[in-house]
Amino acid sequence: MDIQKLETELTGPIESAASMAALEDARIAALGKKGRLTELMRSLGKMDPAERQQVAPELNRLKNEITAAIETRRAELKRAEMEARLATEAVDVTLPVRPEETGRIHPVSQVVDEITEIFADLGFAVAEGPDIEDDFHNFTALNFPPAHPAREMHDTFFFHPDEAGERKLLRTHTSSVQIRWMENNPPPHRIVVPGRTYRSDSDMTHTPMFHQIEGLVIDRNVHMGHLKGVLEAFCEAFFEVDEVQMRFRPSFFPFTEPSAEVDIGCAFDEGQIRIGEGDDWLEILGCGMVHPNVLRFCGLDPDEWQGFAWGMGIDRIAMLKYGIPDLRAFFEADLRWLKHYGFMPFDVPALGGGLSR
Repeated sequence: MDIQKLETELTGPIESAASMAALEDARIAALGKKGRLTELMRSLGKMDPAERQQVAPELNRLKNEITAAIETRRAELKRAEMEARLATEAVDVTLPVRPEETGRIHPVSQVVDEITEIFADLGFAVAEGPDIEDDFHNFTALNFPPAHPAREMHDTFFFHPDEAGERKLLRTHTSSVQIRWMENNPPPHRIVVPGRTYRSDSDMTHTPMFHQIEGLVIDRNVHMGHLKGVLEAFCEAFFEVDEVQMRFRPSFFPFTEPSAEVDIGCAFDEGQIRIGEGDDWLEILGCGMVHPNVLRFCGLDPDEWQGFAWGMGIDRIAMLKYGIPDLRAFFEADLRWLKHYGFMPFDVPALGGGLSR
């Protein structure tokens, strides 16, 4: 058996392999199940001991050399493949880097933070409650009896009745949280309640889901003068003006008596609204003294405790302050709109450093 000749015949195709496929063919021809070297290794058992003792070490040496030659050639082919790839896929390091993308704070979130910052400075706590509400907390405890005509003012989203026949609903105002707060906390109370509310309405200034914030103060000897002072302080801080004119117009809400709509002085100038100047008026919220029946529903004696409440649409005052023309755009998830009207993450509202950007 000419081992030297066999070595030349097996290593030649390995060293000359021009591709991974050709190298694999050479490996199979030498070391595969039916490869030439494999067949010779199998034949060792048929040799006499003297011949086997002479041939076996040579075959093992040849197997090791062929394996090493295959690994060497495989590394050479991989290196050549990488060099060819780099030559055709050159990277232009002079190109500018992609701009860093940062998220934006939605105007609604920003305005909620601005409002709560103002009222926190006035000593108010922030309260929250469920979006899915029952009839008692949304209507009855707020002085809406079952057949009260004022219920027709609310286009309510009702759920199907449960097994007990009770119909849950999506809350039509955050006033329901005021009831829950008074049920579970002793007076006096000073809270603001931001949150989502739901009514079946959709146009340029209304959406089926919108954001509202309401405030409540319950204490002894509270009167309308306190309400006016709180609202004046809020409007001046929120709109960032030194003085704001306010006008209270009589109105009706079942849960307050007396009730009022609040207008603030402004000027309309070529589509722009300037708060705190001019002779025009702009309605921004509703308010009033808490109705005695509401206090009684919450276990409070109206002869001892009085209070006032107010509510406003967060989306609406965000539109007024930041010049956003269409309420529906708030909820269309348009990144272009959010980049234009949104706020940087570090634009944290603070009375000392300025509420808005």
